[in-house]
Amino acid sequence: MKGIAIYMEGGGEKQGGKIELRRGMNSFLETLRDAARSKELHWKLVPCGNRNAAFQAFRNAVSTRKDFFVVLLVDAEAPASTGSRQHLALRDDWNLHFAKNEAVQLMVQVMETWIIADADALATYYGQGFRRNVLPRRENLEDVPKRDVERALNRATELTTKGRYHKIEHARDLLHRIDENKVRERCHHCDRLFKTVTKKIEAA
Repeated sequence: MKGIAIYMEGGGEKQGGKIELRRGMNSFLETLRDAARSKELHWKLVPCGNRNAAFQAFRNAVSTRKDFFVVLLVDAEAPASTGSRQHLALRDDWNLHFAKNEAVQLMVQVMETWIIADADALATYYGQGFRRNVLPRRENLEDVPKRDVERALNRATELTTKGRYHKIEHARDLLHRIDENKVRERCHHCDRLFKTVTKKIEAA
C-alpha cells in the first residue's frame, strides 16, 4: 500500500470552501495523517461537495488507485444501525458492492455531531454569549437526530459575536479545535474511522 485517500462529503460547491474544509479535517485527523507520513505513505483528503459527488469520486478512485486504501466519508443523515454499506444502500440507493465495508465510513448522523462533542472547544471559539447548556448531553451523540443537532448548535451560538453556526465559515475553524478523543468517546463511528485507518497504516 502506498497511501490513504479519503473522499468526503462537504465543502460546498466552491473551491475555496473545499480547500478550507480540507485544512480543517486534516487538522482533526492529524494523528492519522502523521502516522501515515511516518510510514512514508501518501495522505490524500478530498472534500467533494455534495454526497453524490463524494460517492462518484470514491468509486472512481477505488478502480484507479489500487495501491491506496481508499475511504468514503459521508454523513449518515439518519441513525445507522446496520453496516455502513447497507445503510447507504437503503438510504441513498448506492450500490457499494465494489468496496469493502471497512472502506465505507460514516459521520453519524452529521459532521456537526462530531463538532458538538467538544463543548469546551465550542465555548472557546464562540466566546461570550455561547450557551453550552442547550447542547445535547447524551454520552452517545449518535442517538441524537440530525435536526436536533443542528437546532441545538444554532441555539447555542445565535447570541455570540460570531453569530449563528455557519457550516462553511465555522466548521473549518472548529475542526482545528475539537479534541479527537472527546469525539471518539461520544461518536463510535468516528472511533471506527480512526481504528480502521490506524490498522491499515500499521499493517503497511
